[in-house]
Amino acid sequence: MNAESIRHLFEQVRKGKLSPDAAVARLRHLPFEDLGFAKVDHHRALRAGMPEVIFGEGKSPAQVAAIFARLAKHGGNILATHASEKQFAAVKKKIRAAQYRELARAIVLQRDRGRHGKGTVAVVSAGTSDIPVAEEAVVTAELMGNEVEHFYDVGVAGIHRLLANREALAKARVVVVCAGMEGALPSVVGGLVGVPVIAVPTSVGYGASFKGLTALLGMLNSCASNVSVVNIDNGFGAGYVASLINRLP
Repeated sequence: MNAESIRHLFEQVRKGKLSPDAAVARLRHLPFEDLGFAKVDHHRALRAGMPEVIFGEGKSPAQVAAIFARLAKHGGNILATHASEKQFAAVKKKIRAAQYRELARAIVLQRDRGRHGKGTVAVVSAGTSDIPVAEEAVVTAELMGNEVEHFYDVGVAGIHRLLANREALAKARVVVVCAGMEGALPSVVGGLVGVPVIAVPTSVGYGASFKGLTALLGMLNSCASNVSVVNIDNGFGAGYVASLINRLP
């Protein structure tokens, strides 16, 4: 529940379309609702500007479905990340409009299609193998009200592929760059644009990449001053921070 939905609730009471008791019943679960196995934070959108997001990994299909359904009752867009097809099947039984984004491993319910960002969020992947992490960033940014463009398979092994998109990247307000191997791409992109670059190391690469650790350390040591780094494979975190940046005046 966000500020707009609470205002609408009060307006219904003022006009006599909703009784005070009914309004109290709807507000009863603020700031959170205890499901026993989870405490669902309905207050987060009002407090932080973004709704709570479900992390699917480690949860049973029934648990994901129950949390998803409770969040859906309060309106707005719902996102579950690192979600399996079995979890989606359980959610779909409760929420028919839910969709599964296979590449991103995300379950989404998009009801608010308004644009809250001021500009465009660009999401870049170094290689095709990095696309799942990039897609998680794309889905996150889209559900949080941003115009998103993606540029995939433009890594430094063929730098001309990146440079072919230089003009489009320069128009973005914030850029998310997902790369594995040695993690060089964010530094290159950072040197081409004058906006924040959010680097996402991915667990893509051969043995000495240490499941993304090499890319992470390379990105942390970037010589491009506009590059900040999130955790390995954390496309969601990158998309979320990009959304916050894109909402700034």
